[in-house]
Amino acid sequence: MSMKITLRIWRQAGPDAPGKLVTYPMESVSPEISFLEMLDQLNEQLIVRGEDPVAFDSDCREGICGTCGLVIDGVAHGPRRGCTTCELRMRHYKSGDSITIEPFRAAGFPIVKDLVVDRSAFDRIIQAGGYVAANTGSAPDGNALPVGKEIAEQAMDVAACIGCGACVAACPNASASLFTSAKVSQMALLPQGDAERKKRVLSMVTQMDEEGFGDCSNHGECEAVCPKSISILSIARMRREYLLAALLSQ
Repeated sequence: MSMKITLRIWRQAGPDAPGKLVTYPMESVSPEISFLEMLDQLNEQLIVRGEDPVAFDSDCREGICGTCGLVIDGVAHGPRRGCTTCELRMRHYKSGDSITIEPFRAAGFPIVKDLVVDRSAFDRIIQAGGYVAANTGSAPDGNALPVGKEIAEQAMDVAACIGCGACVAACPNASASLFTSAKVSQMALLPQGDAERKKRVLSMVTQMDEEGFGDCSNHGECEAVCPKSISILSIARMRREYLLAALLSQ
């Protein structure tokens, strides 16, 4: 059975242009299509009418790449926990619903057009130290460098971060602490990252601050909307790493 949906979508022609919410009635929406497929359907109708389609980001549409990201009815990625926007299905709504769709809003994520934001600030945070610079040669034997099961699982948990930016969009301070701490924690937990441990956390936190993101005040909204359910315990780990690195560098 198809549904009738009313969409209120943020339209903004460019970074410096004024924006506003525009209403679009949708009919014959299948409950089995994804949220992004529903937006594709809207854009097809807009193109037929000679109107400008709604700009939004997407790529894999499998909850893997982190490219998609919308604030749906005030919640980053929408009402379902532990999933990205592209994994949200229209069956989670009912006929007659009105849905408000906005871009991720943060000083560090300037709007490009409509629902598209520039998330290159995350790339620069990674470039500041989110990698192992030392040449370690070819891949070692799997048992050559033993890592405890508990530590390995913690590292894998934070490595699941896809850099979508929902944590920033949900935080009242627009903090990137969950993203940055996930990348810092992944390296800090594993022996491969130990050599650059102090330099990494100092550089990445400094870059995070320079990009205009706010500080963490433990609201926990980031954890609530993270599609990979990354814990804010990683932020506590990053703070310990930063304090230790700052003391040892003096």
